[in-house]
Amino acid sequence: MSPSPGPPPPPRRGRSHPPSLIRLAERLIRDERLLARGDVVLCACSGGPDSTALLHVLAMLRRRIGHEVVAHGVDHGLRPAAAAELAIARDLAERLGVPYSSTRVDVAPGANLQARARAARFAALAAASAARGARAIATGHTADDRAETVLLRLLRGAGPRGLAVLPPRAPLWTDAAGAAPGSAAAGVELIRPLLLARRADVLAHLSRHRLAFAEDPSNGDPRFTRVRVRRELLPLLEDLSPAIVEHLCALSDMLAAGRDRLAGGDPAVLDGGEPLSMPLGRAQRLAIERARKLGRPLRVLVRGGGEIALGFPEESSVLIEDRSERRGA
Repeated sequence: MSPSPGPPPPPRRGRSHPPSLIRLAERLIRDERLLARGDVVLCACSGGPDSTALLHVLAMLRRRIGHEVVAHGVDHGLRPAAAAELAIARDLAERLGVPYSSTRVDVAPGANLQARARAARFAALAAASAARGARAIATGHTADDRAETVLLRLLRGAGPRGLAVLPPRAPLWTDAAGAAPGSAAAGVELIRPLLLARRADVLAHLSRHRLAFAEDPSNGDPRFTRVRVRRELLPLLEDLSPAIVEHLCALSDMLAAGRDRLAGGDPAVLDGGEPLSMPLGRAQRLAIERARKLGRPLRVLVRGGGEIALGFPEESSVLIEDRSERRGA
């Protein structure tokens, strides 16, 4: 199998000059505090487009953020081409000065093959992260992957908790089947630095930097429901609503925020302890949630041309100033 730079990326709708993949990843890493200076992050590599772009981006951001990168590939022993695909990742890691290692696991054919392969993969990544002293394992999931997962969960009848999928960061044992507290995964975070990016952003980055990658043929096999969601359902939804991927990702974010509140987080309150009950739109709620995570004050426009200013001491929201009545007077 020969590596391929892949086809040119499809045009993006609504953005004439989209931010680069490096810029999108850096923004998410800083906003969500995924990595800090001195952290060691293990990049899960398969030789595919997403993990290839992720490895390159994490290496490019080392000087700006101050983290260290190691790379690890897992061969499930299911396809003869897997070794050649991992060789692509190894060669890129060597060119970038990133230490690379790999693991061969045995996943017997049979029922629920994908889930068992995934569990074996994360167990191998957890062991490699422990050996390397890595605080986090980074995977190449994009906004498209997240939207597809929301749709898959909807098709399976999931409720609000089940739709809060693929967060930017999560303890590994809560996210990967087969990894439990007390195992090698304990204390290791799973991070997804490319979640603000679309698949087209990844392909544009690979083309711009002339990075070779391989395609897993199973990604085009219609026997898998995810492939049909990716190739049939999501394009249809994008024809009806061009921003459907962003909408589905925002829905997942809001459901995750609501789940965290139910799990013991403080509700938003005004100065004096009254609940923040004024009607807010989706964009306003997401902006407030982002400001809360960063601990930054925020001004929010409300209906009627008004404006409120919020602060976030001790993980709660406090009204600093309300200009809505003043502007309406």
